[in-house]
Amino acid sequence: MRQIVLDTETTGLDPSQGHRVIEIGCVELVGRKHTGRHFHCYINPERDVPADAIAIHGITNEFLQDKPRFASIVDEFLEFVSGAELVIHNAPFDMGFLNHELRLLKSSAAPLQKSCSVLDTLYLARQKHPGQKNNLDALCKRYGIDNGHRTLHGALLDAEILADVYLFMTGGQTTLELAAEHHGDAQQTASSAMLKASVNQEDLRVVTASAAELAEHERILSLIDKKSAGALWR
Repeated sequence: MRQIVLDTETTGLDPSQGHRVIEIGCVELVGRKHTGRHFHCYINPERDVPADAIAIHGITNEFLQDKPRFASIVDEFLEFVSGAELVIHNAPFDMGFLNHELRLLKSSAAPLQKSCSVLDTLYLARQKHPGQKNNLDALCKRYGIDNGHRTLHGALLDAEILADVYLFMTGGQTTLELAAEHHGDAQQTASSAMLKASVNQEDLRVVTASAAELAEHERILSLIDKKSAGALWR
């Protein structure tokens, strides 16, 4: 399955009041794995960005002045997302803005959900954690995901964080394997060494784990503890 984790930044909260998209960030997953492909652009909204919005995302009018209009990036954006499942936190917000941008270009433009399916991770989180905070920061804390570098909202950064949140929220052991694959270079090195060992070798050398590998092992066990009743092999 091809999934696109998507986020936007905007000039305000309601497109019907003239607010526009100013940033789009997308991260591609295929088979629940990061492919390294992404789509990211800033967009000139052809209007002023209010101060209260700048306080949230830090994107100023001066910064956006020389950025392309939505019409200039729409074909590349649609080509990137077409046919994928869009994974969005509070999907009605982002989809509402993107569909509004499409309508501004062509009044008869088909809504984005005609070419993509949509999964709302906020709805998913509310089903999984009823009565709790389910914004992105709260979910990062709940699943042990480091978002200390997130001082302001940003579409690409938030899409990258949401991808990790989504995988942890839905993946169980698969997620842990992906996390280890993404963050654990020491584990990859150890696996490579095992693959290189000859099956015909009579006396295999015993290789003990390094301090860094043991620390990474403990980190993964701690993730398992948070996701389940406890790591049985601890």
